[in-house]
Amino acid sequence: MWRPLRSTTVADAPFLLLSIRRESDAADDEFQSVKRLAGLDDSSLRRINVSHEPLGKIDLGDWSGIVLGGGSFDVSDPDESKSDTQKRAEAELFELLTRIVDIDFPFIGFGYSVGLLGAIIGATIDRAHSEPFGGLTVTLTDEGMRDPLFEPMPTEFDAYGGHQAAATALPPDAVSLASSPDCPIQAFRVGVNVYVTQFHPELDLDGLRTRIGAYRNHGYVAPEAADELKSDARRFDVVHPSGILKRFAERYARRR
Repeated sequence: MWRPLRSTTVADAPFLLLSIRRESDAADDEFQSVKRLAGLDDSSLRRINVSHEPLGKIDLGDWSGIVLGGGSFDVSDPDESKSDTQKRAEAELFELLTRIVDIDFPFIGFGYSVGLLGAIIGATIDRAHSEPFGGLTVTLTDEGMRDPLFEPMPTEFDAYGGHQAAATALPPDAVSLASSPDCPIQAFRVGVNVYVTQFHPELDLDGLRTRIGAYRNHGYVAPEAADELKSDARRFDVVHPSGILKRFAERYARRR
């Protein structure tokens, strides 16, 4: 099992952000948000966009940890509806995340990652608990209140998210960390070091507005509702989720 080395500074071994976003404005915003909120710089966060290029060989020993962003892919989509790009990217990510789970390597993913990790560990993934783009209130479970990435947060906090598929049930070896009124599993952990969140800790208000604009014509946001969603998002005080990224980077930063 992989164990983190103690470090209070940004790692010489960088973190790797994997993106599935085809839209360049949303992908760039995601990268900049993760870098800023995790407290990383250009040398300590690299990225590969698997919607634009093959993943290639990933040697986990080269990295402090892996971050997987969200996007419009959905593991639960019928295979015949998936593009060749989605099929190729999912096959590559499935292989990589299986290796990550096997050795309990540091990983955190948002949105889409719930379905991908869920498929690997045998969770129930369906569309029974979808949520629209916008603000939501998240509540930590008892396990979440004891988890090192979540423990400093209040029991209830606001976050931004939006998804179609979600986890309905987890296998016994996965730990539910958070829920929301419309989605019973907002975050879970596998092993000690593998995390996914249904909400997006990398999203602030500006980032949410960028995402709504990017996806208003892709089935997630009705074009006529986009302006209302942007206005409604201002009602939520989203200040705590970004701490998850900061603690992930601090906990797992390591030297070669």
